Amino acid sequence: MKKTILVFGLISGVLSSLMMVCTVPFVHNLDNDGHAGYIVGYTTLVLSFLLVFFGIRSFRDNVANGQISFGRAFSIGILITLISCAFYVVTWEIIYFGFMPNFMDNYGNHAIEQLKASGASAAAVQAKMQEFDNFRKMYKNPLINAAFTFIEPFPVGLVITLISAAVLRKKAPVQAASALPTSA
Repeated sequence: MKKTILVFGLISGVLSSLMMVCTVPFVHNLDNDGHAGYIVGYTTLVLSFLLVFFGIRSFRDNVANGQISFGRAFSIGILITLISCAFYVVTWEIIYFGFMPNFMDNYGNHAIEQLKASGASAAAVQAKMQEFDNFRKMYKNPLINAAFTFIEPFPVGLVITLISAAVLRKKAPVQAASALPTSA
């Protein structure tokens, strides 16, 4: 079980990290409101979490003689998800603190500009500016940054784990009861 979890977790983690490295620099260029960036980002997460399904199936077919309970499948899937999420978090921490330390400033400024363009009141703009200022300060702490980053992919992985465990569970075939001896 450990080997399956490690192999599929590492592949999923490397895939999510690679996809992040390839897409993050270009997300701001996709469109003005960032929606395409979210679509690209979450699509890459779903693709990397497909390894959860394949990991559970591999364990069921190659190790567990074609049968697996929902609980065992869930535990394998959630451990693969946790490994993948750890890769995602470490990759973001490296990108953010090493290459994009002004990401939150740019994101906040863009959001404030959009709010102003939408005709929001000065009080609403000021409140949003204060909110972003507090968020920027929190985001500079690597532990808080890591926690916020972890909660991006984890729900996606959890949903895929639940679906995969439900779809792939397979009980042992029920054997027909043999004829009971009759007493004379």
